Amino acid sequence: MDHATLYSLTKALHLISVIAWMAALFYLPRLFVYHVSAAKGSDKSETFKIMERRLLKIIANPAMILSWFFALILIFYFKSVDFSTDIWFHVKLLLVIAMSALHMMLARYVKVFARDENRRSARFYRIINEVPTVLMILIVLLVIVRPF
Repeated sequence: MDHATLYSLTKALHLISVIAWMAALFYLPRLFVYHVSAAKGSDKSETFKIMERRLLKIIANPAMILSWFFALILIFYFKSVDFSTDIWFHVKLLLVIAMSALHMMLARYVKVFARDENRRSARFYRIINEVPTVLMILIVLLVIVRPF
């Protein structure tokens, strides 16, 4: 496989991983919104616990790891950015770190719900549900427009 094909394949795998990661981060807080209304110990609550755990472990975590893995290959192997001049990349990196921190926060909430210890409202999770969307929009704009 030639260098250009390998580069394109790596970019495609990075994008596929990011799409899967974003799908999970969009859906997980929405599950929390519905889980809040389920009575502790009910079949509904237990079903949400299974859905949340599986979404996190089977989709979100692997997708985040693969997103970072392919990004690091693009950065360090293919040298797809110039650290000294690509300020847009530094801002993007900061936003991706924020997205990763959000991911960790949501993973913590999965554990909180699993222990039936949630103290947050549905409104809180509705607000949290918007954060990945805002971050994703900013990241995509930085990558496509490269404003600085």
